[in-house]
Amino acid sequence: MLLNTDLHGHNIGKKMSCQQFIANLDHLNDGQDFAKDLLKALYNSIKNEKLEWAIDEDELRKSLSELVDDKFGTGTKKVTRILDGGNPFLDVPQALSATTYKHGVLTRKTHADMDGKRTPRGRRGWKKFYAVLKGTILYLQKDEYRPDKALSEGDLKNAIRVHHALATRASDYSKKSNVLKLKTADWRVFLFQAPSKEEMLSWILRINLVAAIFSAPAFPAAVSSMKKFCRPLLPSCTTRLCQEEQLRSHENKLRQVAAELAEHQCRPVERGHKSKEAEESRLKEHYLTFEKSRYETYIHLLAEKIKVGSDDLERIEARLAPLEGDDPSLRKTHSSPALSQGHGTVTGSKATKDTTGPET
Repeated sequence: MLLNTDLHGHNIGKKMSCQQFIANLDHLNDGQDFAKDLLKALYNSIKNEKLEWAIDEDELRKSLSELVDDKFGTGTKKVTRILDGGNPFLDVPQALSATTYKHGVLTRKTHADMDGKRTPRGRRGWKKFYAVLKGTILYLQKDEYRPDKALSEGDLKNAIRVHHALATRASDYSKKSNVLKLKTADWRVFLFQAPSKEEMLSWILRINLVAAIFSAPAFPAAVSSMKKFCRPLLPSCTTRLCQEEQLRSHENKLRQVAAELAEHQCRPVERGHKSKEAEESRLKEHYLTFEKSRYETYIHLLAEKIKVGSDDLERIEARLAPLEGDDPSLRKTHSSPALSQGHGTVTGSKATKDTTGPET
């Protein structure tokens, strides 16, 4: 499918050659190479006749809705979607019956758009919302939350996915107090001001715990004709692993990321080297550092939750607060995703069935 997109997609530029396709798949057959004749035949087949969707996108979306209806029964027909671009596999239905983990007033500042691109100045202002963390979605509503109230178009437009996200204390932002930073799977960055320190810590805990429990294992990074760094694809669907398996998955991923980071740091790019190569190296180091912190946070929180042996978030927060308090390991965060290198673990304080400088 990736080769198909490279050969037949729009605005791709130079197409991938057969030799590049084969080289990109080196050692990916359980450490061995695939048979070159097989790869050549596959390349030529896709080059000569592009792959087509078996059903159109509207039909696919309809089938996804029917799957959710079947899962939640005839009494729960209402579903909604938070769009992540035009990929129908990432456009996953969200059941409105999902558990509400927290709700309350938050003031949001959009700090960076997708892939860490600087948010235009006109869209960086602070706006107050009534926030609802429901399932793996943070809904930002203009009116106070009511369980029986339907979501408006504006609510859906402002909603933020928290799968594979990391919330941290924005300790270098001094213009406002009680500010947390949320960095999402697609590297958007938001700042949120809570009414109190306790509420800020509670939001950090609950967002990270939801992400730790429900974030599905990452897909491999895209295969490209360009030998450049690509972040893995992070699916928005929830994991099928139980919590103990999820913890082991996070631990395995942490070991992998830590090893990749150590190897990367052993081969620094010389100063004055090709600017593109230096930028690729810097972005990869930033990504690996962030992922290491994210998985450390997930492991810490999920392990504590399993120890508590309960889904009661009040009990989990009560256990974490005295253990961590104002632990210096809550390292200072940075506003720009291209600059931030340290993200620490979290601290916590009810469950019912926001790329610019830091002073802008």
